[in-house]
Amino acid sequence: MASSDDGIQARRRSAMAVLAHSVTSDIAERLEAVALPSHADLREAENGLVMVRGRVGGDGGPFNLGEATLSRAAVRLSSGEIGFGYVLGRDKVKARMIALCDALIQAHDHAEAVETQVVAPLRAAMIARCTQRAAEAAATRVEFFTMVRGEG
Repeated sequence: MASSDDGIQARRRSAMAVLAHSVTSDIAERLEAVALPSHADLREAENGLVMVRGRVGGDGGPFNLGEATLSRAAVRLSSGEIGFGYVLGRDKVKARMIALCDALIQAHDHAEAVETQVVAPLRAAMIARCTQRAAEAAATRVEFFTMVRGEG
């Protein structure tokens, strides 16, 4: 049973990474293609602040770096699955859609539809954007070299 739970957790983690980096309108457009079950807000989307912590040199003592805005939401499906959505910034709609996707991924009846119709296309678009940015950066790369002068 633990391996099944680990698989669900890995799928949720992977989907949340994609959804957090996606544009709100893209998520909404993809969610329209999914037959959504009845659901209710467990925690209405809200904005707040979180403390960002850092470490000197990556391994030193932790310190409070500053605050960042965060939006969060929680959604419960009629079948009982609860999804959570957290996103940096002040985008309540995105936080709610992420929470809804998280709950749907946990529901056996909807997990595959969300993966194929929402997460997979957004993941492909994210990879394409990253590849394009890497190609643009590579085009500006400058090769430096040192010539050794022969003395004598």
